[in-house]
Amino acid sequence: MTASIAKPDKLLSVPAESNLKLKDILKTLPRECFQKSRRKAWLTLTINVLLVGLGYLSLAIAPWFLLPVAWIFTGTALTGFFVVGHDCGHRSFANRRWVNDLVGHIMFLPLIYPFHSWRLLHNYHHKHTNKLNEDNAWQPWQQDVYAGLGSPLKWIYRRMRGRLWWLASVIHWAAMHFDWTRFEGKQRSQVKLSVLVVLVGAAIGFPVLIATTGIWGFIKFWLLPWLVYHFWMSTFTLVHHTAPEIPFTAAEEWNEAQAQLSGTVHCDYPRWVEFFCHDINVHVPHHISTAIPSYNLRLAYRSIKENWGEYLNEKQFSWSLMKEITDQCHLYDPDECYRSFKDFHASK
Repeated sequence: MTASIAKPDKLLSVPAESNLKLKDILKTLPRECFQKSRRKAWLTLTINVLLVGLGYLSLAIAPWFLLPVAWIFTGTALTGFFVVGHDCGHRSFANRRWVNDLVGHIMFLPLIYPFHSWRLLHNYHHKHTNKLNEDNAWQPWQQDVYAGLGSPLKWIYRRMRGRLWWLASVIHWAAMHFDWTRFEGKQRSQVKLSVLVVLVGAAIGFPVLIATTGIWGFIKFWLLPWLVYHFWMSTFTLVHHTAPEIPFTAAEEWNEAQAQLSGTVHCDYPRWVEFFCHDINVHVPHHISTAIPSYNLRLAYRSIKENWGEYLNEKQFSWSLMKEITDQCHLYDPDECYRSFKDFHASK
């Protein structure tokens, strides 16, 4: 690999002269995509609970050499809990708001994730997807900002955009989702409630787990599955909007249709991951409309691919994909989308 990133031959984007609006894309989607099904929603939740239960049973009975398999199984199933809560946050799980809020809090509780703070910050991401200085999901730092950092922060940022990307979700969780001062009025009260729920849950659950199973039990039954969950969270969210050809755009040049249609990546994962995580990586429809429930994402994507296929960015999950992203997509570059750390430091 050369020191610099070659400018992509074709930036996947909607031509500016087309004046395409998000509503134009929405009009092409079948109405069935937006229809909630109580049966499908609760069946998804039930299957997910059974998978998590099976995962914990496997942790309890597996010999030591099979524990890594059990951790991967359980952590991936817990990621499914997050996806169910994700639908609740977008009000696409149930028609009643209180049902969405209740189920969302329950699904997020084992993950110690405050529901309302995630919901509000995530909805902000949808409104400002790939908008420079606004999007709060994996936005690359600008080069002058990075240059002005102290050595410790530079070291951390290089690792989070590099081979330790899978830990970035932990930092995002800890740094952003327990701070209710980011919010005002009713939203602040909602976030305080969600933070209180998970803190009380942890204050009760962790001591009970340690008292009954010991420190190793805490690591075995909670910490390591939780880290697997964060591996998937970091990986999914990084891949959703990151590729050498996908730009972050200044507000005055930002186009909503381009960001949601062309700036969102469809990535195919192993089928068992897709099943456990309820097709969350069929992600383009979700950015066209958050009202589409997870069980309708594939139906919606088939329509989008048929009508807007030339604008789509499709990937296959693999080590080579993650290596490409973590080797190249580091710092914001207005001309080439990204600049690598290697290229940046070589020019100094």
